[in-house]
This record gives sequence, structure tokens and C-alpha cells, in this order.
Amino acid sequence: MRLFFSQGRLRSGWRIILHSIFVLFFTFLVGIPVALLFGDLDALPSEPSLPAYANLSNRWLLVSQLSFAIGLTFATYLARRWLDKKSFRSLGVEINRRTFMDLIAGILIAGLMMGVIFLLEFALGWLRVEGFAWQTAGFDRFWQEVFTVALVFILVGWTEELLSRGYHLQNLVEGLNLPLGVTLSSLIFALLHQSNPSFTLGAFLGLFFAALFFCFAYYWVGNLWLPIGLHIGWNFFEGVVFGFQVSGLENLPKLIRHNVSGPPWITGGAFGPEAGLILGAGLLLGVGLVFFYRNWRESGVE
Repeated sequence: MRLFFSQGRLRSGWRIILHSIFVLFFTFLVGIPVALLFGDLDALPSEPSLPAYANLSNRWLLVSQLSFAIGLTFATYLARRWLDKKSFRSLGVEINRRTFMDLIAGILIAGLMMGVIFLLEFALGWLRVEGFAWQTAGFDRFWQEVFTVALVFILVGWTEELLSRGYHLQNLVEGLNLPLGVTLSSLIFALLHQSNPSFTLGAFLGLFFAALFFCFAYYWVGNLWLPIGLHIGWNFFEGVVFGFQVSGLENLPKLIRHNVSGPPWITGGAFGPEAGLILGAGLLLGVGLVFFYRNWRESGVE
């Protein structure tokens, strides 16, 4: 009851519900013209199904993410101003002299995290490298795909952090308290990925702990730019650089082609490292690096 009712003002629960309706409406409204302008309609599957849409071209991934990014951003702006009675930038997206530094730091920290996971699996004999992108024909085409996927991951980092560590987390903390807000927003984040290919209980738990890590990064620096950078770098280094599945998604250009044969409950199997215990090593490193970065940032940047 505390979450929904208060004298003279909508409580956080109602605001989150209305925000979700806004997101669906504006994403649908924006998606039609964006698809007509930029999408290849002939490439859509004739019979809609989850596996069919999971294997869409990277161009369609970019079109769908662009539609969602525009719709979500506009919906969040309206909800923040009309429902929350606060400014949009108060979510943690104010641009200042540290914005670019936080983004780059997040990307690099995530790259180190994924690099440690790759090296651990390789050292334990669970990962066998089979080839590299530069050994195959059509390298120019490969780099076009890398550029497209990089744009997709930039949009994913923005949208998922604006939604989960932005609107959801901050409204839940306001309506309940910090521990419950962090826990519930992280559970919602994990559940939002349940339609991804090869989603398992292990994937759910891994995504939940990944969300806790992003919450930690948000509160540790006080803005969304570091978590956005972490999210972008996480997906890009995981999928494109080190060749893992990204939350079950496989249709990505990969610099390193490899085969993972270790225990799925450790390596994550077909879903990727998020679904295995190996994720713990990356998260521990990430927490240490974020802690170090924040202390360096506060002492070294005026």
C-alpha cells in the first residue's frame, strides 16, 4: 500500500505502471515510421516466432533498438516531468565535464571484466580458439557489421540503464527504501530478459547479480553514465571482441571464434557468461575497478 497511495500525489508504483504504458505507446508510435524509413521489410520472417526474430539481421536489431530508444527516452522524459515532478536530468543523465570520462571508464572496465572471463576459461581448458575474423574473406563487410552492432549496443546501454537504474530503481527506492528498491529493480531487469534465447534459471540469477553491480556503479559515482558505459562495454567486448553469446544472442560479428566446452553451470553455456558461475570472477574484478576508479576520479579530477 505504501508503494501506491499517498495524499495528493501518485506514489511510485502507479508512476512505474503509467511509465510502462507510455513506453509501449511511444515505442509503437515511433517504430512504424522508423521501420519504414530504415528497415528492410522483406527481411522480416513470414511467420512471427521468438527464434525467428532472435535471428534477425543486425540491421533490424539496430532499427528495433532505435525505435525503442526514441520511444523510451520520450516516455521517460514525460513521466519524469508530469508524474515525478522532477527534471529528466535528475535521473543521473546531466552532461558535464566528467560525462565522457565516466562513459569511457565504464567501457574499459567492462572490457577487462570480459577479458578475465575469457582468460580463465582458456586457462582451464574450457575454451578452444578456432579462428579470427581477419582470417576469413569479406573483412570489409565484417567491419560494417561491427559498426552496426556497436551502434546497437550503445542504444541498448542507454535504454536499459535509463529504464532500470534510472526510472525503475529511483522510483522504487523513493517508494520503499534503498535495499528493496535495488532488489526489486534488479529482479525486474533480470525478468525483462526472459524472452532471450537459452534463458535459464542460471541466466536469471546471473542477470540479477549483474544488475546489482550496475546499481553499485550508479550509486558509487552518482550518475548513469558509468553504468551506461559498463553496459555498452559489457555487450561489445563479450560478443564482438571475445566471441561469447550476449545474453543468448549469437548472430553477431566476432573477432575471435571459439568453442566453449566447459560445464554450462560454470561457463553459462548457450546463454553466455551471464548464466554461469564464471560471471562471479568478472563481477568481483568490476567492483574493485569501479571502487578504484571512483577514488581516482574524486582525487584526480577537479
